[in-house]
Amino acid sequence: MAVSTFTKSGAKATTPAKLDKSVFGIEIKNHELIKQAYVAYQAGGRDNLAITKTRGLIRGGGKKPWAQKGTGRARFGSSRNPIWRGGGIVFGPTGEENFIKRINIKAKRQALRQSLSIAATENKVNVIEDFDIKSAKTSELVKLLTKLNAGRNTLIVVEKKTPELLRSSQNLKSVVISSAKFLNVYDILNADQLIFTVDALKETTKWLKAEEKA
Repeated sequence: MAVSTFTKSGAKATTPAKLDKSVFGIEIKNHELIKQAYVAYQAGGRDNLAITKTRGLIRGGGKKPWAQKGTGRARFGSSRNPIWRGGGIVFGPTGEENFIKRINIKAKRQALRQSLSIAATENKVNVIEDFDIKSAKTSELVKLLTKLNAGRNTLIVVEKKTPELLRSSQNLKSVVISSAKFLNVYDILNADQLIFTVDALKETTKWLKAEEKA
């Protein structure tokens, strides 16, 4: 499977890059697996912010509302009792909940192969020789992405992130920079275009194809 290849300056190269069929051209048999990997990524980044107070954490309620006996009413020791209005919460979130969903490495890599195959089928994958951003300016990266006809949401995959590339992309909310060995299903599926450097493509193919042989 051949895809368009571009030079460092953004000009179209004469020789197209070839995508390995075992990584970018497999048959999609398990959509549920892709969903599991997608949800697992979201769960891993979830902020645990919801916290409620138990009766012991709410201010006040130290005085017994009424005498234990003789009033004809039920006995209560505190107005912060959970069944009273303004009382504590019994089984509310504590801020210590663990929402992480785990998926084994073999399944995760298979989900990655399927996601990359979907992207390749939809002609979303392009290859560039390298991102040579020397000035680390956003305008320089925007100019290069324009030459590459980058989509609204662009995923740039490099072998190793450089300070210049990160700095030039930090103000571009629609651009995500990922190292080849840290690809995830979430970024791949949400991207309108995937741009691999030549080295990143080799690293990704080697990484995911190795699991195929195991």
